[in-house]
Amino acid sequence: MTKSELIDCLAARFPQLAKDTEFAVKTILDAMAEALARGERVEIRGFGSFGLNYRPSRIGRNPKTGEQVQVSEKYIPHFKAGKELRERVDLEKS
Repeated sequence: MTKSELIDCLAARFPQLAKDTEFAVKTILDAMAEALARGERVEIRGFGSFGLNYRPSRIGRNPKTGEQVQVSEKYIPHFKAGKELRERVDLEKS
């Protein structure tokens, strides 16, 4: 599901909020992104949590030339599904 599909789905489900749905979704996603940028963890009970994983610097290869390049250290966003979400997905797929 894309961001625009989420907005459309919520607008259809709650027609009284149709005008504010896009703003609400954008505000929530922006708040989550800002919290992750500050190094904080974001937890949504029953859904999962978003955190950061550290990747140390390493030597990589340019796939086009095969030349070695230095890849700097970085933090990567990581999602871990909550128990309730894992169980719900497992029931749907069984």
